[in-house]
Amino acid sequence: MRIALDAMGGDHAPAEVVRGAVESAREHKIEVVLVGQQEVIKPQIGLYDQTGLTLNIVDASQVVEMGEHPAMATRQKRDSSIVVGMNLLKEGKVSAFVSAGNSGAVMAAALLILGRLEKIERPAIGTVFPTSSGKAFLLDVGANADCKPAHLVQFAHMGSLYMEKVFGIERPRVALLSNGEEETKGNQLVLEAHQLLKKSNINFIGNIEGKDMPKGGADVVVCDGFTGNVVVKVTEGLSEMLFESLRQALTRQLHHRVAASILRPAFSDVRKQLDYTEYGGAPLLGVNGVVIIAHGRSDAKAIKNALSAAKQAVEQDMLTALKSEVAH
Repeated sequence: MRIALDAMGGDHAPAEVVRGAVESAREHKIEVVLVGQQEVIKPQIGLYDQTGLTLNIVDASQVVEMGEHPAMATRQKRDSSIVVGMNLLKEGKVSAFVSAGNSGAVMAAALLILGRLEKIERPAIGTVFPTSSGKAFLLDVGANADCKPAHLVQFAHMGSLYMEKVFGIERPRVALLSNGEEETKGNQLVLEAHQLLKKSNINFIGNIEGKDMPKGGADVVVCDGFTGNVVVKVTEGLSEMLFESLRQALTRQLHHRVAASILRPAFSDVRKQLDYTEYGGAPLLGVNGVVIIAHGRSDAKAIKNALSAAKQAVEQDMLTALKSEVAH
């Protein structure tokens, strides 16, 4: 298996990206194709023992910066790491593409180069959301700020299949994010989507409120990209605030520090459960290829796990399964 990795994408590129690639190649025994400026990548690879590893470089002279306009950058920077990597996937030279770079540019390049799956009107970005009973899959989290009811139905089908194939959950429970559990609650988008989902053949369990998501009330939660992105960002911020508040409270006095040292393993377990780096990246579902979008702040651990998510999606033949699902 060969997976292309955008070596220039993310706040900590290329150092952390290359380190993640090395760790993934060593642990998962995959061939990682690092796409980017060769003169920058080579010295980073040279810092590690490459015995038994398969790491290759495909040169790309340009970089799409985080603040650039996605569609414009994709069209103007034809030799960027994102565009070159996506072309490798299009040509069948790699099995998947992973990037922690400009997510809008990754999506624009995927649409322009790979194209959408037949019958899919809008691709969606999905992300794993930690819950008290395990995990849920939330989509869309940023690809589509404005949606039609039919788009949410398509997201539901793709999210359900992803949880079934990648996480092995049989007939995942699918819910629609709303401001109330009742069928009559929600804005016009939610009200109309609810009626369509009731008629679908997926395991639709109705509306879910934000407070019930962390409790594990559903395996797949569907919403428009604007709402989903706000949910993810608020959750990240609350998680960081919680642990920082705990750290300050537990280091203020001696007896608190003693208690903290005893409870450190328990705190570590909770932090691990809430840590986005554990889940790697978010799949871009609905395009004609396996594309994983990693967090812009990704460190080596997050990159390694994003590559792992790509590997798993390829092994489970997610793309073929999606094509079959949307065809029906």
